[in-house]
Amino acid sequence: MPADAKLGPLSEINRIIRENRIADYRSSSLALGMRPIAFAIGTARWSWAEQPAAAINPFGTLQGGYLALFVDELFSTAIGSVLEEGEWAVTAEVKLSYLRALRPGAIEGFASVIRRTRSQAFLEGRVLTPGGEPAVLASSTWAISRS
Repeated sequence: MPADAKLGPLSEINRIIRENRIADYRSSSLALGMRPIAFAIGTARWSWAEQPAAAINPFGTLQGGYLALFVDELFSTAIGSVLEEGEWAVTAEVKLSYLRALRPGAIEGFASVIRRTRSQAFLEGRVLTPGGEPAVLASSTWAISRS
């Protein structure tokens, strides 16, 4: 069985990311209003202009779990851009530092692959306030496998 057949839609998703085909990218996070802005080799940029009511906690700020999901989209698309045919990656570790509370509104996030080896990748990311200040700093290690 060819590697692409074993990986199913994963190879196509990674190809979409590598080719910066934003309009073709599919994710359940799009239903929450999260939007990819740009993919490039080793990087991803997303925006989240309008958050659903479920993402707002009783204090009127964005829930940390939804911000973690936003960061996961950043990381998964950044790593997807550097995977070769037949490769796939999973999160091995992630660290989030919440620097300040975020009120609902337009936020942006960025992620970069800092180093990639044959079996691991190290990433960093950040989520910015509408004013451009860092609100969440993130780092992650991903395990890379081959089919």
